[in-house]
Amino acid sequence: MLKSISTWLHKRPRVRLAALLAAPLFWLVIAYLGSLATLLVTAFFTTDSFTGDIIRRINLENFQELFTNPSYRNVVLRTLGIAIAVTVICTFLAIPMAFYMAKIASKRTQKILVALVLTPLWASYLVKIYAWRSMLEPKSGVIDWLLGPIGIHSPGFGIVGIIIGLSYLWLPYMILPVYAGFERLPQSLLDASGDLGAHNSYTTRRIILPLIFPSIVAGSMFTFSLSLGDYITAQIIGGKLQMLGNVVYQNYSLNLPFAATMSMVPIAIMGIYLWSVRRTGALNNV
Repeated sequence: MLKSISTWLHKRPRVRLAALLAAPLFWLVIAYLGSLATLLVTAFFTTDSFTGDIIRRINLENFQELFTNPSYRNVVLRTLGIAIAVTVICTFLAIPMAFYMAKIASKRTQKILVALVLTPLWASYLVKIYAWRSMLEPKSGVIDWLLGPIGIHSPGFGIVGIIIGLSYLWLPYMILPVYAGFERLPQSLLDASGDLGAHNSYTTRRIILPLIFPSIVAGSMFTFSLSLGDYITAQIIGGKLQMLGNVVYQNYSLNLPFAATMSMVPIAIMGIYLWSVRRTGALNNV
């Protein structure tokens, strides 16, 4: 029986291909694209202010509220600024770390450093954020306890705390792609640049950065998109500040269409970001 089925499939490569791709395509079309399509349609509905029922009539009231209400505009701009700051910080921290791991450290040290980079990923998200809450706690936190005697105090709960927490959370997602990019960088190019008398700064600008730029872009997709959609960090160490995710979470049970409208903002921002980096050609080698 199995042999006859195997023979039948062997003679029909298109059937084999369809059977191989059926499950992932079903997941992509139904579970992923289907949910996004539902979200997009819901964003054009409204909620009855008296009963709370969803009125399934296409209109632009939610988008008008989003663009005309200064509070929501501030939330969007604040979230965008935090995501950019986190991405920049992770990039500047990841490049020297990844370069040392890939090009300078011994094989044994390299394995240890990779394990250390991966270690934060093994801990629970909430555990890591509450750890930072205990550190950032004003007056009684670890930072004030250790550095207070020399005049350095905790920034407390707010936008600085959010940036610190998110940078800590997403840094491994930046280090690993950049590390992979440095590993693919031929050592012969660096040696040739040094033999020709190029300074380290010139080698970095003209050889290293252009070649690892696709890896930086790949890492930034993680740090930027994850920061845009995060709300737990802002809720725990953000004080009274809100990000897009907090507004979506708060409106989910009260005004689902408006929550769907707010959810479209990070999707649109990421679409613009991917389009812009695509124009640079950075995604061609990712």
